[in-house]
Amino acid sequence: MDTHATDTAPTENFDVIVVGAGMVGTALTALLAQAGMHVALVEARHEPQRWEAVNKTLPTPRVSALTPVSQRLLTHLDVWPAMAECRVTPYRYMQVWDAEGSGEIKFSADEAGVPVLGHIVENAITQAALNDAVLDHSRVEHFFGCRVQALQTSATGRWLVLDDARKLHAPLLVAADGARSTLRELADIEITSDDMGQEAVVTTVKCAHVHGSTARQAFTQSGPLAFLPITLEDDARYCSIVWSTTPEHALALSHFTPDELGKALGEAFGYRLGEVEVCDRAYRFPLVQRHARQYVLPHFALIGDAAHSIHPLAGQGVNLGLMDAAVLAEEVVSAWKRGAPWGELTTLKRYERRRRLDNSAMLGLMKGFRELFGTQMPLFTLARNLGMSGMNQLSPVKRSVMRQATGERGRLPHSCR
Repeated sequence: MDTHATDTAPTENFDVIVVGAGMVGTALTALLAQAGMHVALVEARHEPQRWEAVNKTLPTPRVSALTPVSQRLLTHLDVWPAMAECRVTPYRYMQVWDAEGSGEIKFSADEAGVPVLGHIVENAITQAALNDAVLDHSRVEHFFGCRVQALQTSATGRWLVLDDARKLHAPLLVAADGARSTLRELADIEITSDDMGQEAVVTTVKCAHVHGSTARQAFTQSGPLAFLPITLEDDARYCSIVWSTTPEHALALSHFTPDELGKALGEAFGYRLGEVEVCDRAYRFPLVQRHARQYVLPHFALIGDAAHSIHPLAGQGVNLGLMDAAVLAEEVVSAWKRGAPWGELTTLKRYERRRRLDNSAMLGLMKGFRELFGTQMPLFTLARNLGMSGMNQLSPVKRSVMRQATGERGRLPHSCR
C-alpha cells in the first residue's frame, strides 16, 4: 500500500520511471527517450542479452504474431530492420478449422489488401532489438538487478524505493512488470481474474512439408493447437507450436519423448504438414486471463500484462501491450512538450479511455471463442462449424475480421501509422 514519503534521503529524479524491462516496458522507454524525456528503467533481472548474443542462439520457443501495426511501431523505433534480417517469418495466409467437425475458414493478405497479415517473431528477438535501442541511450538510466521495496507518494509524483536503498522520483511511474505486477499490488489496484483451467504447451518442430507462409490453428477436443510458421536458414518446414490444453494433458505432453510428442502433434493436427519432428523440449505455462479494474491513478499507470493478460488464442497479447505503450507515450509526450502535467489524471485518463475499450473487447472475444470451442455439445459443434463455413463465404465479414487481426482498430497513435 502507498505510504507518504517523509524522509529527505538523496533521490534521483526523472521525467518517467518504468518498472519492467520486458518488450512492452522497453518499447515505452524507447518511445519516451526518443522524444527527449529522461527515463529510468527498473528491472529485477540482471542486464539482458544484447542483439549480438541473441542473434547467434538457436530458436527460442516463445513467439508472438506481430501485427503490421506493431511492425510500424518497431520501424518507428528503428529496430525492425535488424529484426527483419534475423528470424522473422512473414505469414500471408491463415487457416482455422474445427478438428472435431468440418468447419474451416481461410484468410489471405490479398483479401485484406495488405502485403502480409503479420510476422511470427521469437520474443527473444524482439526483446533484444528493443534492448539495444535503450541500453546505450543517453536519456535512459537503467537499474537492472533491482527489486522494488516500496512505493510512496508525494505532491508532485511517485517515489520508488529499491532494494539497494536507492530512491527514484518522477511525476509518472509506469508499471510494466507483468501479469503478477508487484507495482499493481502496491498501488492497491484490483483485478478481475479468469482461470481458464488450461496450460499452454510450446515447442519448436520441423514438419515434412513447408509451411507456405501460413499460420494454422486447429480447435481440438482438448483445446486450440497452433502451428505458427518460422523459417530457419531458408528452410520453411519449421513451426512454433502452441497447444492450449488441460493441465493433465499438458503435463503428459511435457513428459513425452520427442517421437511420442511428434506423433501426438501430427495426429491432433490431421497431418496437414505431414510427419512432425520435435526439435526442442516441451515447455508449459498456466493460462489465466486478467484485467485491472483501472489502468491509472495520479502519477501512476499500468501497461501490458500488468493491465491485462489474454489467452494466446489469437496471438494478440504482445500487440495489445505495444499499443498501450504507444498510446501512453503519445499522451505523455504531448503533455510534456506543451508544459502540461504529464503525470496527472487529466493526461493519464486519456490513455485509459483510448486503450481500455479495445483491450476489453479483445479479452471478451477470446473468452467467447474459448467457451464456444471448449464445448463438445452437438448443437454447439454444429453451430460453430456452420458459422465458420458461412463466414468463409462472406468477403466483407472476413475483411472486417482481418482488419481487426492486423491491428487496424480505433485511432492509432502516430508512431503506428
